Amino acid sequence: MNNTVKQRLESLDVLRGFDLFCLVVLETVLYPLDRALDAPAFHSFMWGFTHVSWKGFSTWDLVMPLFLFMAGVSMPFAFSRFRENPDKKAVYRRIAKRVALLWIFGMMCQGNLLSLRIPELHFYSNTLQSIAIGYLFSALIFLHVRQVKIQIGISVVLLLVYWAAMTFICIDGFGGGDFTPEKNLAEGIDQWVLGPWRDGVTWNADGSWQFSPGYRYTWILSSLNFVVTVLTGVFAGQLLKGLRAPLDKVKWLFGIGTVMVVAGWLWGVQMPVIKKLWTSSMVLVSSGYCFWLMGLFYYWIDYRQHRSGLTWLKVFGMNSIVAYMLANVIDFRCIGNSLFYGLEPYIGNFYPVLLAVCNVSVIYVILYLMYKHRVFLKV
Repeated sequence: MNNTVKQRLESLDVLRGFDLFCLVVLETVLYPLDRALDAPAFHSFMWGFTHVSWKGFSTWDLVMPLFLFMAGVSMPFAFSRFRENPDKKAVYRRIAKRVALLWIFGMMCQGNLLSLRIPELHFYSNTLQSIAIGYLFSALIFLHVRQVKIQIGISVVLLLVYWAAMTFICIDGFGGGDFTPEKNLAEGIDQWVLGPWRDGVTWNADGSWQFSPGYRYTWILSSLNFVVTVLTGVFAGQLLKGLRAPLDKVKWLFGIGTVMVVAGWLWGVQMPVIKKLWTSSMVLVSSGYCFWLMGLFYYWIDYRQHRSGLTWLKVFGMNSIVAYMLANVIDFRCIGNSLFYGLEPYIGNFYPVLLAVCNVSVIYVILYLMYKHRVFLKV
């Protein structure tokens, strides 16, 4: 726990808060509201808050890549001082602690850890764990590889290794350029390695299990590109830390983002943009959009100094892991249900909306009190 606040890149805090606001508040409230309204116009509006089923990319698909990207942006600000120190034991312990906690938190959120049924655990299944993998290798690369050109080269190699594996390797009917949900190589690797500890496994009464046909997120082979997504954030962070002229930072962020978006969609002609597989083309597209957002927030907040009215986003952004854990582990709807259960017969389908608002309101109050008292929990 840290009770002091160092000089920070405020645009990063606000952008992180925006991302967590989407995860914690919008996702929680908009879906029950959509069901309550049951209006075609609102259904159409909800496309922007819905993941695409397979190929393609929606605005909502950017939420997870942005989370990984921002973990990388902060790295040059947090780790630069450790580069000169030949004894890196302290920073290694810090990295190991963060990775371990993120992994455990991920299993608490989505890995069935809190059920205390070991055979039914999901070992690798959550956004926090993808951040852990990306953070671990990106931190080591940043600490030991000083030249940005070589860092970029490593990223390119990882993107190409993933592409080559998915395109040319075929094992037991999986892979060989097959990018369908059922037969891509990443799907096969997850099934072989994780087995019953893979998310989406269905358990039967007799103790047998089978893979759920509705679960298509992949993790092990996709880890190569989780690293690249965090590294793209590292590149943005080095740019923000290294360049002196604020407008040059903005121009480079938008310029690099544009190149990545165009390259990603062009690559998508051969290797589709698929978030559930974290394909190399998707990495370029999503990271390009992240560069745009970082450029926009930096221009408006750090360059133009428009900071009023943004505290509510910093409340989420400066305790992002706490916000994520509260939203995914603890259900505060019980408080709303205890206070307002008598309204259910009168508001009908809007009662779940009320409970959702109560849930996110309690989370915000907790985060605001932590922010007000300068309590920021770090992992």
